[in-house]
Amino acid sequence: MRLQTTLLALAVAALCACDASRDRASDAPASSAGNAAPAEGAPDRSAADAAGAGAAGGAATPGDAAGPGTDQVSFEGFGAARLGDSADAVRQAWGGDLGDAQPAEPAGCHYLIPQPLGAEGYRIAFMIEGDRLVRIDVRDAAVAAPGGARLGMAGDAVRALYQGRVEEQPHKYDPQGRVLRVTAPDGGPGVLVFELDADGRVDEWRLGLPPQVDYVEGCS
Repeated sequence: MRLQTTLLALAVAALCACDASRDRASDAPASSAGNAAPAEGAPDRSAADAAGAGAAGGAATPGDAAGPGTDQVSFEGFGAARLGDSADAVRQAWGGDLGDAQPAEPAGCHYLIPQPLGAEGYRIAFMIEGDRLVRIDVRDAAVAAPGGARLGMAGDAVRALYQGRVEEQPHKYDPQGRVLRVTAPDGGPGVLVFELDADGRVDEWRLGLPPQVDYVEGCS
């Protein structure tokens, strides 16, 4: 009888030990399984999430590079902003940051220039005088003038594009340079001015209303 009691006690003790072992296993943290390296070929979710966040945070902002709508320069103005329209109309037409420049005196001359301004200076700039758009200056080969001329184009090619509407003038500062002044095809007030360097190629151009389009030194 005593032996049976002892054996029964030992069996109960063994059963309790097994139950405790199972309980400890179920309570163990899952971190070791969660930190396991992904199987070869499986997508790394953390890397994918980081890439997605980088793409969302690195989207180009308006005004970067050539900027929005730089193909919208016409004899009438820039996009929906016509020559003679307000500075606010220019900002809306551009759709990006044009800086916060103000004229030195009320209604004076100043430029709205896409930001940030690179080390090479402006590539397109909008002259404002009397709070009105009066001129667009371009130093970017990616921007075509109405009619198709661009920076770097030979003067003879420019003359051919605007045949019958070109007035040629000497360059104020470069005795070997020339200035080609082109009137609008419909007789409108807009005027194109191309400056040719000593090699006879366009190194900058502008479009605007007289007399501002003929200001050689901009707002200076």
